[in-house]
Amino acid sequence: MNSIWELETFYRKRDIIIIGAGFSGLWTAISIKEKYPDQSVLVIERNTIPLGASTRNAGFACFGSLTEIIADSRKMGWEKTLELVAMRFAGLQRIRQYFKSDEIDFELNGGYEILSNEEPLQYLDTVNEKLKSITGLDKTYYADQEKIKEFGLGKSPFLIENPCEGSLHSGKLLQKLLEKCYELKVEFLFGTSVKRIDETKDEIHVQLSEDLSVTADQIIYCTNAFTGQFLKEEEIIPARGQIILTEPIDGLKLRGTFHYDEGFYYFRNLGNRILLGGGRNQDFKTEETTAFETTEFLQNHLENFLKEVILPDQKFKIALRWSGIMAMGTEKTPIVKQISERQFCAVRLSGMGVALAPKIGEIVAEMI
Repeated sequence: MNSIWELETFYRKRDIIIIGAGFSGLWTAISIKEKYPDQSVLVIERNTIPLGASTRNAGFACFGSLTEIIADSRKMGWEKTLELVAMRFAGLQRIRQYFKSDEIDFELNGGYEILSNEEPLQYLDTVNEKLKSITGLDKTYYADQEKIKEFGLGKSPFLIENPCEGSLHSGKLLQKLLEKCYELKVEFLFGTSVKRIDETKDEIHVQLSEDLSVTADQIIYCTNAFTGQFLKEEEIIPARGQIILTEPIDGLKLRGTFHYDEGFYYFRNLGNRILLGGGRNQDFKTEETTAFETTEFLQNHLENFLKEVILPDQKFKIALRWSGIMAMGTEKTPIVKQISERQFCAVRLSGMGVALAPKIGEIVAEMI
């Protein structure tokens, strides 16, 4: 049994409980405390550090590549696509307002996309026209053949540049968000699993173990790919992203963040190393999982991609391999809504959590 001291402090009743301490959970906590400083907010996280996709991603500060935006517009129509791009763009701006570049290793080196054929180029003007009101640029995307050689991407036929994108250090961003939360008096229970949630007329009971629960007036699920255990009826498909990181490479020419094949492949320089992830479209079914593993098939596939596309004729060694879990659906629109009288969710960020979470936090703060 717990002591009176524990029950009256760490496990006391709160106004709001947030489940999940990833990007969306932390930005939501910050937005709520800034809007309602007197509300008590508790964040419950089952891992010892934020996990999921937040600390296991590739550190891209991006809002969408040309072919991805074309594909999305065909699937969801322009209105929803632009709404999403605007949200990501605004989210990246918010990160830069909050934190100095050197605090989170933010680098605005540009976003690039390798194209294997020129078909998408015919949509350049249309897409640029549509994005003008979001980025404020006449040309958000433009072909930049000169840089193919400069970056050592000799085998790639076409390169599209987008000057508004960059990269950051996901771990440092999360640490900064945690610092901001502590400053705003947000409280945390790390290494704590939620067994079940019961809603009554008067409050929410969050059961942590057989004999321990915390109550709140409202609860917000920021559990992204792991939401299935709480909200059975929402369409959330987990998507594992596998990543490899090389040892330092002498004279590395690559600078910036790169996409290929509608964003299914993504790579960047991390100093003088290459970080490469993706390829789950080679094995969709296996990668629809919440297991943090890497597979021999995809790891070999990524190494071949490194050999053939990114570092042709160069030797490299792999230093690290890892995977992160994203949440997808048939559409890329996130699920941000009220589920019942006292329950809300902000989930399914389709691999764009870094950019989307700051805005999603604001939307949730308006809702509660």
